[in-house]
Amino acid sequence: MRQLQRLVKEMTREISGGMCKAPTKALLLVGVGGQGTILASKVLSEGLVRQGYDVKMSEIHGMAQRGGSVITQIKFGAKVASPIIGLGEADAIVAFEKVEAVRCLPFLKADGVLVVNNHEIYPLPVLTGQEEYPTGVLEFLQKRVKKCTVMDANNIAAELGNTKAQNIVLLGAVIKALGLEDLDWEEILQKYLPAKVYELNLQALEAGLNF
Repeated sequence: MRQLQRLVKEMTREISGGMCKAPTKALLLVGVGGQGTILASKVLSEGLVRQGYDVKMSEIHGMAQRGGSVITQIKFGAKVASPIIGLGEADAIVAFEKVEAVRCLPFLKADGVLVVNNHEIYPLPVLTGQEEYPTGVLEFLQKRVKKCTVMDANNIAAELGNTKAQNIVLLGAVIKALGLEDLDWEEILQKYLPAKVYELNLQALEAGLNF
């Protein structure tokens, strides 16, 4: 995560200095329908725009079916032509569910960063007993990714009072990794969240930033 933070700071200096040579960086946020992956991606994308980056975001999902995979692709830099991320092109993957991290691992660069939520969501075949949820998922990921950070975002959100805020906990961790803490994230969150859950999500954001 420190390497990604350093690269983003270098990009910011180049853009603000008018050099326009900052390389494009690619992020994948992956999860399961109902986890708030797309909301977190939209909030993050707006923050990157406010930081001065050209940002492109794309969604791949079956959101109508809760429990289906959800993937958002975000590219940012001085000038971005397309949000599409190919195999081995992602500088970082943020996985809201650990098996989803395994699914998207081929997209991560050899020296890429993986942030994974230690959380399980059972798909229908597992719930009906047709299949078993894989074991040893975290061990598998940690053996294959040198820069792997594991979070218990679901438990952190539960301690705050609502597990649905786990997406904002993870968002806070990503913001920290990108070195974007100085932006007015409170204002951005207020734009996207209902007033009744705003304060809870501010606490979730702070928990992620302090992880």
